[in-house]
Amino acid sequence: MECALFVHYGNIIKNFIGNEYSDLVAVDPPKDASFGDFSTNIAMLLAKKIGKPPLVIANELCRHLELHEDFADIVVKSPGFVNWRIPNRVITRHCRHMIAKDFGKIDVGAGQHVNIEYVSANPTGPLHAGHARGAVSGDVLANLLAFMGYNVTKEYYVNDAGKQVEILAKSLRHRYLELFQKADAELPDWAYPGEYLLDTAEKLKKNFGDAFLDKNEAEWLPFFKKFAVADMMDGIEADLEELGIRHDVFSSELKYINGGAIENAIDLLRSKGLIYTGILDVPKGKEPDDWEAREQLLFRSTAFGDDVDRPLQKSDGSWTYFASDIAYHLDKINRGFDTMINFWGADHGGYIKRMQSAVSALSDDRKKLDVKIVQLVRFMQNGQEFKMSKRAGTFVTVRDIMKKVGKDVVRFIMLTRRDDAPLDFDFQKVVEQSRDNPVFYVQYAYARTHSVMKQFFHTFNCSLPNIDNVNLDLLNAEAELQMLKTLADWPRQLVMAAKNREPHRLAFYLAELASKFHFLWNQGKDNAMLRFILADDFEKTAAKMILIMLIQNVIESAFKIIGITPLRELR
Repeated sequence: MECALFVHYGNIIKNFIGNEYSDLVAVDPPKDASFGDFSTNIAMLLAKKIGKPPLVIANELCRHLELHEDFADIVVKSPGFVNWRIPNRVITRHCRHMIAKDFGKIDVGAGQHVNIEYVSANPTGPLHAGHARGAVSGDVLANLLAFMGYNVTKEYYVNDAGKQVEILAKSLRHRYLELFQKADAELPDWAYPGEYLLDTAEKLKKNFGDAFLDKNEAEWLPFFKKFAVADMMDGIEADLEELGIRHDVFSSELKYINGGAIENAIDLLRSKGLIYTGILDVPKGKEPDDWEAREQLLFRSTAFGDDVDRPLQKSDGSWTYFASDIAYHLDKINRGFDTMINFWGADHGGYIKRMQSAVSALSDDRKKLDVKIVQLVRFMQNGQEFKMSKRAGTFVTVRDIMKKVGKDVVRFIMLTRRDDAPLDFDFQKVVEQSRDNPVFYVQYAYARTHSVMKQFFHTFNCSLPNIDNVNLDLLNAEAELQMLKTLADWPRQLVMAAKNREPHRLAFYLAELASKFHFLWNQGKDNAMLRFILADDFEKTAAKMILIMLIQNVIESAFKIIGITPLRELR
């Protein structure tokens, strides 16, 4: 029997329809749980291909499945769904697969090389809390894909070129002069606010003294750029380390600009007939007098479904960010990645199509770029939005929130909504010990399982039984069977999360698992036979201990992927 029930049932259906259409088979829970435990829509998918009405195919499939002992209560629903329930004996038999530490691990990746680029915050200051959401989602997705058989590279793109780096260097220069009483403490309007650059200036002074006081801009600016970016990146990497994140590769924008990579990428696109010099129409929302019509070097992105062709050079002849991003993604293609996944902020939605067009053009449609847009996080405290950080100047830093609630809370809460939906992070709620706090609710379930184990050892004074020596059919109460079905759904949840690139599914699943466990726990208060420890019935208690072990196993597996520590006891 397969280690995942949905795979097991899918294989039975594939045997009925044959190899030609086996890739169409999908087995999932029906939207309405009253219809059954599993459902397939294969009859509707086959109808046009084999020229039969869906209901005819569904009824043929139904008659075939009725001959198999692993199906119960098979029902056909219009327009062609086939629904069924899992017999209890199948659930308890499946427990022997669920006890494995790698339960749920299915090789859906088959070694495909995947590049996941996430965080990639501009190195102009501390990592702000808004970046934490994309950082966590990217990291958890990378862990998940690695668990499911993909060859994953975690990457950070360092924007160490351009106007913002020049402003950073000049802001550092002001702070440096301030240390020698050569500049006012009040920053110019154009400078980056906050006190963090004072620390960088102190390091500069400590290492080089007053060596840069009398230098002209051409002498100090390149050095200050390099020094400032390096110091900011040291801080960012340290914060990410505290958040449990380590990237495999850091790629430099400056390297692509200075190393001829942009010119090489443009030459490649030119050889494909996708580069030309032209004049763009007035952009939407612009008045003609706000727009300067001029000849520009353009990429023919409309050939790939984009709204307009995209400029590659600015009016001063320097490359646009888009041009350097093209070179960067060509480098990813040349490094052999089958799939590229980028996590971007909410303000980058309009940039997606042009980059996907560029990747399609560079790779002759062989490679795909999947962009995950991460919506904003609103940090709340006492009903008010949590705003200011003196060190940062205008924003809450990752360091701020980790000091308040810790790494594990941050990582879990960032997964409690889909990435493309706004999220409220309520500091008050995430420290409450209540079911309204999803982190506590799941950790409490795990801690309770260890409490049950302790009680077992105290009551029976023996080791846990081997699953092969336990009668699992004794787990026959409805709440216990529902718990087992939820545990058995773990592999499907992992596959769906990996294929759809949706790490939030793990947190959603854990919330459901914890809810069903707490429900079972509370039922034991009213029904003695549902309690986990039955002092006068070792055999049934042993079966319940296997259930407890399965719950622990799945929570530990999920927490490992999410990157948080399961707690055996809660303070």
